Amino acid sequence: MTLNAIRPAEFPWFPYDGFTFCLGLSEDLGGGAGPGAANNTAAWTSGHTSAAFDAEVGKMTVSGTMERQARIAYEKVLTILAGAGLGPEDVTRVTENVTLSGLADYEAAASVRRELFGEHEPVVRTVVVERLVRRTAFLEVELHAVKGGGTELRVASEARDAGTWLASPVREGHDGTVYLPTIVPLDERGDVVSPGDFVGQYAYCLDRADALLRDTGLSLDHAVTTYDYSTPETRDEYRRSHRVRKERLGGGGVYPGAGGILMSRLHAPGVLVAMDVTASRHPLEVVNPGWSRYDTLTYSPGVKAGRTLFMSGFAALDMETQEALHPDDIGAQAEATFGAILELLAHAGLGPADLLETVEYCVESAIPEYRAVAPVRERLLSPPWPASTGAICKALLRDEFLLEVFPMALYPAAGDGGAA
Repeated sequence: MTLNAIRPAEFPWFPYDGFTFCLGLSEDLGGGAGPGAANNTAAWTSGHTSAAFDAEVGKMTVSGTMERQARIAYEKVLTILAGAGLGPEDVTRVTENVTLSGLADYEAAASVRRELFGEHEPVVRTVVVERLVRRTAFLEVELHAVKGGGTELRVASEARDAGTWLASPVREGHDGTVYLPTIVPLDERGDVVSPGDFVGQYAYCLDRADALLRDTGLSLDHAVTTYDYSTPETRDEYRRSHRVRKERLGGGGVYPGAGGILMSRLHAPGVLVAMDVTASRHPLEVVNPGWSRYDTLTYSPGVKAGRTLFMSGFAALDMETQEALHPDDIGAQAEATFGAILELLAHAGLGPADLLETVEYCVESAIPEYRAVAPVRERLLSPPWPASTGAICKALLRDEFLLEVFPMALYPAAGDGGAA
């Protein structure tokens, strides 16, 4: 088995067995010993807040300022990485889910991150979420890492780059994966580009992503996923992004995977869309079990690049009729959603144990029923369990959807009983 659950010798925050996700996954392909030998250890953590089990009240609790929560969340994810023999200097990408209630104090979390990583700068992605599963949590942190920290392809500038939320490098990590920082429609002065124009802001984000990639010798033709975040007010205009995507994506013959999530507001007043773009140095191959709905879309259900299978966001949708399924039942929606993911995995020659990570977005109105998703995961997924992150959004692109999942899988290494 290529992937292994990371099990730290000590993890004092909560007993981590019995969940349908792991603390983190690692892969160690060896490489021998001695000078010049390669160390191919990589790791992916689940998203973690500062939550800890409080024996006095018998449940998980979160409290404290943004600064305190950030310190605990980072201590947790770095403890997990240490369990795989990795440290802060090996981190390639950080994703910070910051809540609407914590956004005003986000700089306190950024200061903690800068202190912990020192001169090593990972790519930083900032996702503004409605809230987190733990209501009083301000921040959730998730890490990707590879021994040596990957390759810095573009150095972070001291000032804000036009279009990026924070000064952040572009970095190549595991299996030729290239991470960009979160792209937002703000210029280098922090002013909103194309005020009030969703389509103009969407185009700007893609153009800025293309410019960052071209600085590294790549382009949007190498994109494997584009995950965008917009607001409910833009939902009626969202379909107009199809033309923008068609003009800018798929030039290499493969459209990237995609997903769209709606939050009440985003990174700054006037920002109508934010985007996270991932690319790969490997040739891209569409993975589609034969779902005809994708024939006219500007995204693919799956994209194989090297050993990694990048996927679009999945919700409870009939892949032929495009009918939304089980509109009032999040458990049934989870069944359909994960069923589609497993169908795509099977078509790719993979199974549940190859699922590397899942990011689940649950709509705010369905929070009371969100616990119905765990039994579905337990029945359909399997150990070592994927690294997983969950967050609450305001809505999804269709009113009927209560859950959307962004998955990623990894093909076993050559000689490990699977595909190369």
